[in-house]
Amino acid sequence: MNRSLEHIEYKADTEALAKYAKALSHPTRVAILKHLENQSCCFTGDLMDVFPLAQSTISQHLKELKNAGLIQGELKPPKIKYCINQNNWQAAKSLFQQFFE
Repeated sequence: MNRSLEHIEYKADTEALAKYAKALSHPTRVAILKHLENQSCCFTGDLMDVFPLAQSTISQHLKELKNAGLIQGELKPPKIKYCINQNNWQAAKSLFQQFFE
């Protein structure tokens, strides 16, 4: 029987691990998470002071991290305040630890 990969069903934790791994697949996103882990929260403009990247580039990386659930954003017009999503951050740590054991 020849099944394509698109039809394989994975456990929820396997899918979550892949989602987190994809979000962590870019060095800038890893650096952003490390920075946010040492801050209570910050704004996109704050990250522009830390990383020599365009605001649009930082925003795209933040969007990927937010879509994966690793960070959360709170609208503080006209800005968005970002911080680590502690529940998902702990879940990701646990999944990666289990994976590497």
